[in-house]
Amino acid sequence: MKVISTNKKAYHDFTMAETFEAGINLVGCEVKSVRHGEVNLKDSYATVAGGQLLLKNAYIKPYDKGSFSNVEPRRDRRLLMHKNEIMRLVGKVKEKGYSIVPLKIYLVGSLVKVEIALAKGKKLYDKRDAIAKKDLDRQQRRDVHEAMKGR
Repeated sequence: MKVISTNKKAYHDFTMAETFEAGINLVGCEVKSVRHGEVNLKDSYATVAGGQLLLKNAYIKPYDKGSFSNVEPRRDRRLLMHKNEIMRLVGKVKEKGYSIVPLKIYLVGSLVKVEIALAKGKKLYDKRDAIAKKDLDRQQRRDVHEAMKGR
């Protein structure tokens, strides 16, 4: 598995309840751009429309050597999952506060996959707590490292 792009902002803004793996329906020149790592998942999300799961607002740079086959960089892309999994996601999204966010795009062999998560938005105070905890952990690791170095 080769990770192409991760959505770091999603981990900051949401708490993940459950993760899923989905295929993605791409055009040939988009696959080449993905293989070159020219993908950005920031501010992207997934939604269900007409019984299909769609990835919205994900940026895949148009392929440099592509001409007429290039498509819109921020077009809606269909995510491929079993129907029963999609219906389960729809049921959870109807609950208060849940949304579907993409976490990363990666390659499995020759296939492009997207890891999506059922996520609940964090409140501002939760974000502050997470940042404070991360800073405290970082400081403790520095102190331990300094203590080990001083020996």
